[in-house]
Amino acid sequence: MSFTIENIPDQTGRNFIVTGANAGLGYETALALAKKNATVILACRSESRAQGAKEKILKAVPQANLHIQLIDLTDLESVKRFAGNFQSNFDKLDVLINNAGVMVPPYIQTKDGFELQMGANYFGHFLLTGLLMDILKQTENSRIVTLSSLAHLQGTINFEDLHWEKSYSKLKAYQQSKLACLIFTLELQRRLEAAKAGPISVAAHPGVSPTELVRYVPNLMVYLLTPMFLLISHKPAKGALPTLMAAVQNGVQGGDYYGPTGYNEMKGKPGTAKIASHAKDEEIAQRLWAISEDLTGFSYTF
Repeated sequence: MSFTIENIPDQTGRNFIVTGANAGLGYETALALAKKNATVILACRSESRAQGAKEKILKAVPQANLHIQLIDLTDLESVKRFAGNFQSNFDKLDVLINNAGVMVPPYIQTKDGFELQMGANYFGHFLLTGLLMDILKQTENSRIVTLSSLAHLQGTINFEDLHWEKSYSKLKAYQQSKLACLIFTLELQRRLEAAKAGPISVAAHPGVSPTELVRYVPNLMVYLLTPMFLLISHKPAKGALPTLMAAVQNGVQGGDYYGPTGYNEMKGKPGTAKIASHAKDEEIAQRLWAISEDLTGFSYTF
């Protein structure tokens, strides 16, 4: 039987954090979970946009149990505040969904000196996951779901210029950030297994889906490519299914990766996705992990 929102089991009593829950894939993920009676923490940067998403979900699901908590993944201090606030208000975390992201923006450095895509897509989530590890470990059958992308297939980790200060390619920087997310997923699972810790670490990608991620793509390019894009893409509600599968499907194993199963994984029913061989390189993973702990100022304990 194919995985659909309809056959997601009841999630009453389970707590989910969804970063970037105010739009696109994050919104559709939060909406689907709300329909199944989950407690959903809308982890968003903007109070007004989070409130708008909450009101929209409540119109569709009047009984939805939703909580807004602000987080700016490009600011490590904001990530720390979010983690502290969450643990003050909740005593368990069943699933952390590291969904928020940005794609091909102009060159910007975050407050902490990271290239924006690497900061928002990867470093912020690396720190957030680490800060929430204790509560995840205390919660039976907990999961960490991190969003990667088809872009990881062409990605490399530019260790010599991780923040693109020498020269900037917005596309290569995006590919790097999404490769980093998948490398992190797999390395985190290896470390959880070695520590015999309870949570599992899995990843998902949406295929090709028209979300707010394309806001930095030039309008002319969007106009010219729209006919082709419609052929190879699917709506965000469909693009969110691999994330939901990773988050709630029975039988999910640590290190699994889910995405659409149609042509080149661009759209289609959710299922197992292809992991590029360079994402499985343990030497690269260990090097990236060490740098990530150093740059975020946070060391994981299992």
